[in-house]
Amino acid sequence: GNVFGFKALRALRLEDLRIPPAYVKTFQGPPHGIEVERDKLNKYGRGYLGCTIKPKLGLSAKNYGRAVYECLRGGLDFTKDDENVNSQPFMRWRDRFLFVAEA
Repeated sequence: GNVFGFKALRALRLEDLRIPPAYVKTFQGPPHGIEVERDKLNKYGRGYLGCTIKPKLGLSAKNYGRAVYECLRGGLDFTKDDENVNSQPFMRWRDRFLFVAEA
């Protein structure tokens, strides 16, 4: 992630990807398909629109929850955490979860 944001790189292209068959066999597939997601969200006949909350660092849990609320109120179907947010001292996972659930 964020590879294209590195200033040292001017261009990057993935030309090949090999996944070992033994590794592929460990993936059993998703537990259900898009139909279940559509039923859960009651959204049919269109794609989903979502975003990653930014900035990923520096927001309090309350402000993070507010950002999620604004995104969903504005019409997005979902939001997600940036991969490396985890549980930071200024925004613990449980606090963030509670504010997002409230949103």
